[in-house]
This record gives sequence, structure tokens and C-alpha cells, in this order.
Amino acid sequence: MSFTPEEFTPEQLDAAKALFKQDCHFVLGVARLEQLPVSELPEVAFAGRSNVGKSSIINALTGRRGLAKTSNTPGRTQQLNYFNLGGKLHIVDLPGYGYAQAPEVEVKKWQAVIMAYLQGRVNLKRVMVLIDSRHGIKPVDREIMEMLDKAAVTYQLVLTKTDKISAKALEKVRAETEAETAKHAAAHIRVLATSSEKNLGLDELRAEIATLA
Repeated sequence: MSFTPEEFTPEQLDAAKALFKQDCHFVLGVARLEQLPVSELPEVAFAGRSNVGKSSIINALTGRRGLAKTSNTPGRTQQLNYFNLGGKLHIVDLPGYGYAQAPEVEVKKWQAVIMAYLQGRVNLKRVMVLIDSRHGIKPVDREIMEMLDKAAVTYQLVLTKTDKISAKALEKVRAETEAETAKHAAAHIRVLATSSEKNLGLDELRAEIATLA
């Protein structure tokens, strides 16, 4: 199933592919706010529940299998990981929220850094909030969405792992997710459906990100 939208022209889709074919490399990991890079580059952050597939989708978007480290252990990413895309954009891989296999004091410390970053980063252009299509929006997702609403940070919901469910189930969860976005002031109206494993919906996601670079 393809999700290439009518909203993007072939030229825009080609330009987005060209952007993501440029060099993309790890810059630094941020564990404290004072470590955030001084930069005027626009930033696009990826957020989501632990093990929702943030690192996998970043790798798939950039075509670099080992760029962002993936793990079967929820909560393994413990810092904000910065990646520079072609000198035009920073992609930020955020620690997963929700369950994490770490001491509670450490989890709270990560969460505090994430919240402060999301609420105070001027050049943060959009947060891609990843939702596992098999489970839909959970209460912990709504908490993040409500926080972003209050902070007036634009965010967009991205369904992941759509190859793991049937077309009928995907249609249902997508409709439910779109209905949810209508309730949130800072949410982008368009919901994206993706699979990093099957490369579904990635052209659309690249094009969305390219408009921010």
C-alpha cells in the first residue's frame, strides 16, 4: 500500500529524496540542556513510546542502516541524539517515553530534559510523534500531545509498523488518529502511515521534513 500524497508534486518528492541522499552523520548526544548545540539549523525531532521504532525510521529515511542505534530493549536511548543532514537540518532522536529499563531516578531525569527541550528550543520546527499502528494512541501519547499543545510546538502524528496490520485495521486506526488530531491545537492535520521495514510512506515523510529544511 502506498501513501504518496497528492499534496506533493513529483518535483517536491524528488527534491526530498535528494536531500536525504546527502551526508547524514551523528553530531552529539545530549544528556543535559547545557549540551545542546548552538546552531541556527532547523530541527525536526522524533518522539514516541519506547520501542515504537524511532531509530529504525531515521535509518530508513536516510538509507543508513546503522546511523541511529536500534535495540529490542525498550528505553535504551537515554539522550537526545543529534544528526546533521546535509548541513541543512538537524534530526533529533529523543529518548522513548513511557516504559524504560532504567532506574526511576534516571528516567525522570531524561524526561525533564526532553520536556525542557521541547518547550524551549526556538529552532525546533516540528516534532514527529510516532504511534505504533498496532496499538493506536495511548494515554502517555496524549500527555505528550497536550504538553506540545500548551508549548505551541507543531507536531505531526506518524503511524509506524503498518506492515504488521491488515489494510482494514490500518484504515480504522488512521481514521481514529485523524479524529484525535482534530482535538489538538498544535497537531498537524495530516497523519502519515509508514513502515520502515517495507519502506511504506517514507517518501511522504521525507517530503514533509524537506519543507522544513
